[in-house]
Amino acid sequence: GFAKPGYAFSQVNDDDKNGFMNAVHGLDRTLGLDLLLHTPGGDISAAESIVHYLRQMFGTNIRAIIPQIAMSAGTMISCACKEIVMGKQSNIGPFDPQFNGIPAYGVLEEFESALAAVKADQLSLPIWQIIVSKYHPSFIGECQKAIQLADEIVRSWLLTGMFKDDGDESLNTVNQIVQALNDHAGTKTHSRHLHMDDAEAFGLKVVRLEDDAALQDLVLTVHHSYMHTFANTQAGKIIENHSGSAIVVHAPPSHP
Repeated sequence: GFAKPGYAFSQVNDDDKNGFMNAVHGLDRTLGLDLLLHTPGGDISAAESIVHYLRQMFGTNIRAIIPQIAMSAGTMISCACKEIVMGKQSNIGPFDPQFNGIPAYGVLEEFESALAAVKADQLSLPIWQIIVSKYHPSFIGECQKAIQLADEIVRSWLLTGMFKDDGDESLNTVNQIVQALNDHAGTKTHSRHLHMDDAEAFGLKVVRLEDDAALQDLVLTVHHSYMHTFANTQAGKIIENHSGSAIVVHAPPSHP
C-alpha cells in the first residue's frame, strides 16, 4: 500500500480494507504475503481491522517491507508481521495516539503539570484553569484509554506473530518494544523518524535490505515507480498487488 504523504485522505482508514480485499482476491494465500508499506499512518482502529483481515487470509506468514516510511499506524501494522525488512533509508515512527493532531500523552502531561503546579502554588490555579478548560471533561479519560488500547493491540500482535515461537522469554522484549514506540516523553514528537538501528535496538526482528542485493534492487525499483507515479499523476493512494490489480485514490485538486 503506497500513499502520498501530506494529505489527510492518504492516511490509513476503513476504506483501505476494500483495497486490500481487491489486492488479495485470487492470490495463492499459502505463499504468505510480502506487504510493501509506504504510509504516514492513520486511524488505529482501521489498522487493527486491516491486520485482522490480513491475518485471516495469511495467518502470521506476513513480512513487512518498508522502502522508506511506515509511520504511526503503519508502524503498528509492521509490528503485526513476522519480520520487518528495512534499509538504511527506511523509517518507522512512534504510534502514540493522536486526536486531531493533539498527542494523547501531551494532554496527560499537561494535566499532570497543572496538578503539580497548583499543589505547589495555589495562586497559579486561574492560569492553569484557562489551559486545562480547553479539554472536554471526558477527554483525559479518552486519552488514557487510547494509549492503553494502542499498547494492548501491538503487544498482542507481537506475541502472536513476530515472537510467537520465542516462548515466555520474549515477553520482556515485547514490553520493551511497546514502551519504546508508545512513549511520547522518550520520542518527543509523533513524527520522529526511527531508523533501522533504532528498530533493532528496541528488539524488533529486522532484516537488513542491503544484505540481499537482488531484493534491494527489486524493492527500490517498485518504490521509485510509485514515487514517480505520485509526482506525475493525480494518484494519491495506491493499494496494488504484483499482478497489477489496483485501487487508486486520486488526490484532491490543489487550489491556488
